Amino acid sequence: MPAMQIFDAIILGIVEGLTEYLPVSSTGHLIITRFLLGMQNTDAQKAFDICIQSGAILAVLGIYFQRVKGMAKDSLTWLADKERAQHPLPNGLRLLLNMLIAFIPAVVLGLIFDDLIKHYLFDAPVVTLTWALGGLVILLYVRAQKKKGIKGQGKALEELTYKNALTVGLMQCIAMCPGVSRSLMTMLGGLCTGLSIAAAVEFSFLLGLITLGGATVYDACKHGGEMVAAFGWWPIIVGTFTAWLSSVIAVKWMVGYLNRHSLAIFGWYRLAAALVMLALILFADFKFN
Repeated sequence: MPAMQIFDAIILGIVEGLTEYLPVSSTGHLIITRFLLGMQNTDAQKAFDICIQSGAILAVLGIYFQRVKGMAKDSLTWLADKERAQHPLPNGLRLLLNMLIAFIPAVVLGLIFDDLIKHYLFDAPVVTLTWALGGLVILLYVRAQKKKGIKGQGKALEELTYKNALTVGLMQCIAMCPGVSRSLMTMLGGLCTGLSIAAAVEFSFLLGLITLGGATVYDACKHGGEMVAAFGWWPIIVGTFTAWLSSVIAVKWMVGYLNRHSLAIFGWYRLAAALVMLALILFADFKFN
């Protein structure tokens, strides 16, 4: 296996892991990284980018293992209860149902519009625009919260209603447009429904387990053969491992950072990334396809 191919897998894995759960859009970062590495934008490469998400999924699964374990335990206990109809749903099962409700809009709209989105919106100028707009949205939100004097207030994750979950799920669908960021929209969705920043971030991460997991399985089934034929197993394994490692670092850093600071840094970062993308378009003949 050529060393450079393994090196490419390491770089892509790091970029995927660092950006997947931050509100900055992993899609745009991966495409720019491939361009800078001189890699082609083939179906096999796109499948590789999506399949190494499994490393990021495992990272969040490990970090929130006790929460996931609690959801599984509560669900099994409730199902085994012969008098369950007379008892309220336990918190873990309610959280799982909220995640599934939030996931449904992405499944429905994704299956309907996936090809159209990839054909019409998978474009460098679109990502440049969505990066910039997302950055402005974050900065405006932070400014509004400062004016209200709100910091860290809001509902706990256990207080999320089914209607709130559906709202988060609908906002997640906006992130089907490249560059928007799934994490950004789900975090903002949670905050708009009244969750605290800690609860909104955790729900965003947990929802990602299902959303990203579904996307990974879908692309692995659709283009997995092409991906393995093009790259072999070692780059996939290495890319997945580095995505896992960098995701662990990114998620732990972000949780700690947002306990003390606002989302503003991500707004400024997105604006800077949009400027970099614009420079590549104007001076480096950068294209998605």
